[in-house]
Amino acid sequence: MKKLPFKLIDLTHELRHEIPTWSGGCGFEHDLKQDYDLMAPYKFRTHKIYMEEGIGTHMDAPAHCFVGGKNIQEISIQDFFAPCVILDISPKIHPQYSLSTQDIKAFEDRFGKIQEGSFVMVYTGWEKFWHEPEKYRNNLMFPNVSSNAAELLLERKIVGLGIDTLSPDRAEEGFPVHQLILGAGRYIVENVANAISMPSVGGYSLALPLKIRNGTESPIRLVGFVNAPEI
Repeated sequence: MKKLPFKLIDLTHELRHEIPTWSGGCGFEHDLKQDYDLMAPYKFRTHKIYMEEGIGTHMDAPAHCFVGGKNIQEISIQDFFAPCVILDISPKIHPQYSLSTQDIKAFEDRFGKIQEGSFVMVYTGWEKFWHEPEKYRNNLMFPNVSSNAAELLLERKIVGLGIDTLSPDRAEEGFPVHQLILGAGRYIVENVANAISMPSVGGYSLALPLKIRNGTESPIRLVGFVNAPEI
């Protein structure tokens, strides 16, 4: 098999009945519709899926918060593939910690200025609670992103913002980051998985939502691309 020049990293949580959701209720049903008929010449198994748009690793489109904003199917596919930047704040986090402008500037002092067109993922380490939905949800108290940090990232002209929690906003603070990022025509990805496996800089990400007409959110398959190690 031909060797590829990159390695793929899965940054997506699997969808299942028990996954954490914003409301706390079940967001996904995958029911058997037709099972294999062992007596039939052709054997098929099919399922019926019920789900909300914004579950699991998913994307928020500008229309999620803004009348007249772009829906999922209107976002340029060119924006789904982007240089990927990982802001690792996991050593600092607690449920009320917010990514700050100081965190971003410390990152840039080390790795250089975030380049235009980047997809920025905030790694908090909160995904360690993914299989414990009540801890992950934590009454909607989890690490997030400050509005000042979001404004600075928009100055860097990012294409989107991701985080490994339910949201870059906490309910108690309203939704300033949604207003800023989506209001600027960018997208948000929530419930990122495995971001720690990506390099801080130098990788790429591909976020592919379902092409839902008039969709304001969509589950996605988020994949990271990194240079393959030389053999």
